[in-house]
Parts: sequence; C-alpha cells; structure tokens
Amino acid sequence: MTSELRVDIFPKPSSLRVIKPFDPWRSPLCTCPMKWVIHPYTGCAHSCIYCYASNYIPAHSTPRPKKDLVPSIVRDLKVLPKGVLIELSSSSDPYTSPENELQLTRKVLQLLLESGMRVLITTKSALVVRDLDILSKFRGRVSVAITITTPNNALAKVLEPSAPPPSERLKAIETLRKHGIAVTLRLDPVIPMLNDDCSEIQSLIENAAKAGALQVTTSTYKAKPIDFRKVYAVTEALRGSSVAEELRYLYYSDPKSTVFQGYRYLREELRFSYVKFVKEIAEKEGLAFATCREGFAHLHTPGVTCDGSSYGF
Repeated sequence: MTSELRVDIFPKPSSLRVIKPFDPWRSPLCTCPMKWVIHPYTGCAHSCIYCYASNYIPAHSTPRPKKDLVPSIVRDLKVLPKGVLIELSSSSDPYTSPENELQLTRKVLQLLLESGMRVLITTKSALVVRDLDILSKFRGRVSVAITITTPNNALAKVLEPSAPPPSERLKAIETLRKHGIAVTLRLDPVIPMLNDDCSEIQSLIENAAKAGALQVTTSTYKAKPIDFRKVYAVTEALRGSSVAEELRYLYYSDPKSTVFQGYRYLREELRFSYVKFVKEIAEKEGLAFATCREGFAHLHTPGVTCDGSSYGF
C-alpha cells in the first residue's frame, strides 16, 4: 500500500481512538506521505529547549503513558486498512525515559507490525536498539529516523538536557544498520548561532554516513514564544547577550522573516543557505537528502520521502 492512496478511502479520524492522522491541518509546507501517528506517551523527558510541543502540552517534560493505549489500538486497527504507515511518534519521543521500564512502545511496535502495518520510528533515544528482535523480524516494514542536532556532546547536553548523548545515537544508527534496518539522520532543527557551525555539521553527517545512515533530513528552527525564550536564554549564556539579541532580530525584527501557521521563520535566503549546505555535504557522502517544512522540496533527492519512510517498504 503506497502513500499515494486517496485520503477518502480511510476511516474518518473521529472513528479512531488513539491512531490519528499526521498533520490533520494539511500544511502546504508538509511533504510527508499520507500517514498516521500514535503517541504512547504524553510529554517527553528529553526537555529539548526548542521543542514546539512544549507550547501546547501541559507539563510536557513529565511524560505520562497513555491510558488503555494497547486495547484502544487493537480497536482502531480493526478499521484501518492493512499496510498503512504509522509513525511513533511526532510530538513526543516513543523511547522517552519511562519506556525503559514500562515497555509500552515495544508492545505497540509489536502489535502494529504483527497486524500488517508499516511503522516509522522517530526518536532521539538509543533505547530503540533494545527492540532489535522485533525490528529485524519485520525489517521490510519498518524504518527509523534518529535525530541528532550536533556531534558535540557538551552542546547537546544544553540543547537537549535529558536526551542520550549524540555519540550513543550514532552508535544506535550503526547497530540498526548492521541488522538491516533503514535509518535516516534527522539534523533538525538548525538554530543560528547555536548548532550551525559548518565544521560540526560536516562532522556529524560524515559520522552518520560511516555509521550507515541512508538519508539526511534537515530543517531550521521555527520559533514560538515559549520555546524561543528558552533558546534565547541558552544563546545568551553560551554566546553572550549581543549574539542573543542578533538571534531575536532574525526571528522577530528582520523584515524578511515570516510567520506561518503561528511559527516564526528565518528569512528565506538564510534558511536556504543552511539547507543547501547540508544537502551538499550529504550528497558528498552519498546520502539522500530532504528538508522538513521549508518550502524547498525541489532540493530533495528524487524518490525519497522527507520523513525517511521510503526505505524498506
């Protein structure tokens, strides 16, 4: 079953309990294929300073398992066609800290794959390798996207205080690839003055390529008030007040910056320069390339999806 299937053959979202359509607002900048999403947890313990979900999920840094999730999924699967693409997850990490003990995502993953669904896992956690037994068994219907925003463990500790260090995530990419699992590196978001160092970006992509990643997907940081306050504070602490004010200008005062669906975007020329640089390094390393909600779909490698779900299916 392909992503080109018409939306009207699927059940109405109101008939589903916990499996929901991804991007129900149909953003014109979203180039993802038609897919569904499950969030085993509400909130995420990684506490990333740039997280958009912290703007609308109360107590976002305190993850809670969804109540009665597995029986609700069993019910939803009865009305979904087999072979549809389901993502784990988009507004929380499916391998956030409680998962180590609760194994809720593991149960969901096994249920989805045994029910004939295709699964895309998006995570910052090396815990995903715990489920290699399941992933290997169904490698033809699963792919993994691992987010790494910097190769610098110290910087990552500031940007993503409770997420595993980048070195562990790179090792996870290598382990997954050795077992035949398709893996995409998500290098996003790129934040001016924080993780936009060209040499570090190049190093990250080179290391991901050595680990066996198949694709790089990148995007620039889009600001909302709550997360921007955190990003500003970290920029000021690490780079100084003048640099932090320059960042504020780029998002809030630059006449060429834009607001789209409530998010503040950098001016187009700056965004293009960032993603074009990532594209050049990715292609030099033999990796496919895509962007996320940038409006630069013409830069994408033909035949790949931006979310990394086009592999293994």
